[in-house]
Amino acid sequence: MKALTLVVPLAAAAFFVRGSLLSTPHPCIAVANTSVEMAELPWHADLHVAFTDDPAAATVRVAITDSAEAADFALVDDSDAAEVSACEANPVTRAVSIEDSAARGAPVIYLTHDGPADYRIFVRSKRFTPREAAALVVGAGVAGHPQRAASL
Repeated sequence: MKALTLVVPLAAAAFFVRGSLLSTPHPCIAVANTSVEMAELPWHADLHVAFTDDPAAATVRVAITDSAEAADFALVDDSDAAEVSACEANPVTRAVSIEDSAARGAPVIYLTHDGPADYRIFVRSKRFTPREAAALVVGAGVAGHPQRAASL
């Protein structure tokens, strides 16, 4: 029993240290003086979003465009490695988490390739999925800012 009381705290500490030291950069975008990033842990998120396949259940519609020119926001990268300083944490950094179901008042996103949309995004990335890009753009609240380019 003594060994168990010593091993469990050490194993837990090693897990947390390993996670913080070896964690890979997670998707983020820089907009104006702030950055929005995917939360490493859901309970650290400032904003929780959910996705739906039902356009009537959505509170936000995000269109995935085939060209950067048609998008309000373009997320493009051509490398597997994240630029270290692209999304440095600062006091106004917002963390976004994708949830399986929507909490009351949380944005519910419908991804589309056509039809009306609140946001139009262009995504060509090795590190972002279209869902992550949509969650980040909704988190940044960049609607109405045509042709904004994300710093990755």
